[in-house]
Amino acid sequence: MIDELAQAEAAVAGCLDRATWAADEQDLVAALDTAHRLEQRLAAVTLTLVRELDGRGTATAQGASSTAVWLRDRLRLGVGAARRLVELAATLDAAPAGVRDALAGGAVTVEQVRVIADTVGTVHTAAGAEAADKAVGVLVDWAAQFDAALLRRLGTRILDHVAPDVADAAAEAALRAQESRAARDRHVTISEQTDGRLRLAGILDTEAAAALRAAIDPLIAPTGPDDTRTPAQRRHDALADVCRLALRSGDLPENGGDPAQVVVTTDYDTLTRQLGAGALDTGLPLTPEAVRRLACDAAILPAVLGGAGQALDVGRQRRLISGPLRRALVLRDRGCAFPGCDRPPRWCDGHHIRHWADGGDTSLGNAVLLCGHHHRHLHHGDWSVQLGGDGHPEFVPPAWLDPEQVPRRNHYHRRN
Repeated sequence: MIDELAQAEAAVAGCLDRATWAADEQDLVAALDTAHRLEQRLAAVTLTLVRELDGRGTATAQGASSTAVWLRDRLRLGVGAARRLVELAATLDAAPAGVRDALAGGAVTVEQVRVIADTVGTVHTAAGAEAADKAVGVLVDWAAQFDAALLRRLGTRILDHVAPDVADAAAEAALRAQESRAARDRHVTISEQTDGRLRLAGILDTEAAAALRAAIDPLIAPTGPDDTRTPAQRRHDALADVCRLALRSGDLPENGGDPAQVVVTTDYDTLTRQLGAGALDTGLPLTPEAVRRLACDAAILPAVLGGAGQALDVGRQRRLISGPLRRALVLRDRGCAFPGCDRPPRWCDGHHIRHWADGGDTSLGNAVLLCGHHHRHLHHGDWSVQLGGDGHPEFVPPAWLDPEQVPRRNHYHRRN
């Protein structure tokens, strides 16, 4: 064997000296196909050698703790790659002869061999040896057309082709097993960071995943050319909007006898003069800008304390844009009023054009509907908002964007 491999190595080395630029395109493509086929045949030889060395205990005889560790040092592989090589060698050794022949003939890749072996094992368990033998032929034929990932997906319905009499029952059993795994593995982990932020991680089952996507997908598209958020940031903001909607609905169960709500505590001077910081009822601090922004949201109940600490306003309804006033605002703006935004009213907050803390009243003439993104954008950006002569909101862009600062309007909702 060593002589044949040495000759093959010399032949391959000779190919490296050939001037590929001088070959025509047809010859290059044919050479690529041949090199790929040769690579798969060499993989079959390598796996055969690994399996034999593993069976003989060569690694432990030479002082290594396992064949994978020995291969790592011998072939300078990562330990993960070395383990996969040993596992695949065992898989190929136990696979049907047709699978080994396909790899040796260069008809399938190493990745496809793993998929075929796994799928054939499943078929053998579900329908017996005869169906498994048929599955080998079908899968090898498919491997000539599809990569390993697609081959694995197609393999989920292999019983339709080789054992249709048990396919439906097997598919139902597989679906129930998948559902059971999803129910077992579902979890969400919330880790609080030292600065008050939360890290979310988890796995949602199929139904919860569908509900989450249905809720946030309409909100994750960019809101316009000025939206510079990354996709991950848009998903974050969409999830926050969904939470605000849930708080606004009033359908959440009570928490400690009170409605589900966010409470912000701040000093009066802090709010009016934008000095210092406010705090959530959890004790986490907020910037004055965040406090003023949250104070605009009808779903966020503010707790404003005077200098002596007495409660002056805890969710005082006449300060909030709610009830008949919000309905009138919806009828006027029909959604987020920021130019180019198509967010519907249910995703919007009522914003005071002149902030309540600055003496602004809670009235239709001092309010505008804004989605969560543009509400934050208006509080932190250089845009300003005013009502035009016809009583509809218009937004003045910053001078760096439009030196003339011509007011702009949202025409999307007017068309509807």
